Amino acid sequence: MNDRAALELLVTHGPLTRTRLGELTGLSKPTASQLLARLEAAGLVRATGTATGRPGPNARLYAINPAAAHVAALAVDQEGVTAAVADITGRTLGEHRVATPAAGPRAPQDPVGIVRTAVAGAARAAGIGLDALHHTVVGIPGALDPRTGELRYAAHLPGWHFPALRAELAAALGTPVLVENDVNLAAVAEQHHGAAQDFDDFVLVWVDEGVGAAVVLGGRVLRGTTGGAGEIGYMPLPGAPLARGGPPAAARPDAGGGFQKLVGAPAVVELARRHGIEAAGAGEALATALRTPGAGERVLGELARRLATGLASVVAVVDPELVVLSGEVPRAGGERLRQLVEEELTGLALPRPRLRLSGVAGGPILA
Repeated sequence: MNDRAALELLVTHGPLTRTRLGELTGLSKPTASQLLARLEAAGLVRATGTATGRPGPNARLYAINPAAAHVAALAVDQEGVTAAVADITGRTLGEHRVATPAAGPRAPQDPVGIVRTAVAGAARAAGIGLDALHHTVVGIPGALDPRTGELRYAAHLPGWHFPALRAELAAALGTPVLVENDVNLAAVAEQHHGAAQDFDDFVLVWVDEGVGAAVVLGGRVLRGTTGGAGEIGYMPLPGAPLARGGPPAAARPDAGGGFQKLVGAPAVVELARRHGIEAAGAGEALATALRTPGAGERVLGELARRLATGLASVVAVVDPELVVLSGEVPRAGGERLRQLVEEELTGLALPRPRLRLSGVAGGPILA
């Protein structure tokens, strides 16, 4: 218990002297010295220098040994799989991306082979072998059914839907494997070092090519009976076509309905086009809208109304303390879009949660 407490403190605070570690744990100096000796012998802790600027002899500083363990993180999308390898402190050492075949009945994906290739490439970039990995987490736009182990809500990923997915990935990589909904992982990142720090009740709304949400209540992610909590892209809303036909139909490019048809990246491009702004993607469309008086303001205003309408439904049910906007669309729209959404949300739902943009730099899912 003492060793674990010391490790937690070193993770949280960084390098500490034996004396400071004793103060934080309430342990005596001899006990603190003993536990540091045990942790150092186990390869979990190492001396990193000395603390200067204090009276008396310089005290040795101890820190987590970054090489004590390594982890692999993967983000799956329709175009490919991105893998990153990090040391136990969370520092990314290497990344690698593997493109996947075009989705379709004639191009089923080989998830196990693709994941192993991606992880092996990231490990090579990090300068380690696969045998140095201790754990792997895969973020995927879908969710594993907790009863069957089968991937659900991801008809756009052919070949990934079989109950033994996690077991086969673990066998191929030689580590325990957690397969998790990608938006849930983005919420964990926000809670750890992003906009949701110090919040136990919040909703992260992901608006990108796809639209989804992660609901965190009491500090824990709400998953639902089949793992489908937060699938708000299917949520019926005024002005949006209804999503009918179930998961098989959702694999068609023109399928779907609900909230995603109003605010997803393709909808943003179409909205901008209707106002005379031509763009190849949502990011470009919103960047142009932000610097275009008149037409750009109308694009941002309409998008804000659509986002607020969907958020109002979520807020009315969950009543979170905070809503975090993440994904390409909120990132591109920035603070101006956030302000407009906040204004539109006022009065649509009785609860008044705080509304923030994502505070995680880079890719929240991998983070």
